[in-house]
Amino acid sequence: MIKVITGNGAGKTTSALGTALRALGHGKKVVVIQFLKGRKNIGEYKFQKIVKNFKLFQFGRKEFIDLKNPTRKDKELAIYGLEFAKKILKEKPFLIVLDEINLASHIGLVDKEKVIEFLKKLPKNVNVILTGRYAPDEFKKIADVVVVVEELKRKRKKAIRGIEY
Repeated sequence: MIKVITGNGAGKTTSALGTALRALGHGKKVVVIQFLKGRKNIGEYKFQKIVKNFKLFQFGRKEFIDLKNPTRKDKELAIYGLEFAKKILKEKPFLIVLDEINLASHIGLVDKEKVIEFLKKLPKNVNVILTGRYAPDEFKKIADVVVVVEELKRKRKKAIRGIEY
């Protein structure tokens, strides 16, 4: 199954991680590959230290990326992240989450066609979730499920540790 979780609302990564938690509960192997993220103080990064069958790899800098002017380093990290995902396929995990790949593709860090090529070569019984705003139409077309997250209300601007990161 290929699932795209996109939209401008909060909760895309959280939704994917909820699916990962469910798979882990069934004894399945889960790999999360985060694009644009390189901060080790987030809950899901720490989670891998206490749960077997869960691995998380980050391909981004610690600083927030300037989406209108990404650096060459940002592009190199994103390309390496996709290459890493191809290598992980050999291990045939039950679920791979490509976190923020939609946005990485949208701003030109990862070639959409390379992502499509990756998706077309998925081994049997390997499922993928692609998260991030601005999912390309090509990703939506190849997906089995597309979810658009819409935020209807937000009172707090500051993210809450343990809830949103």
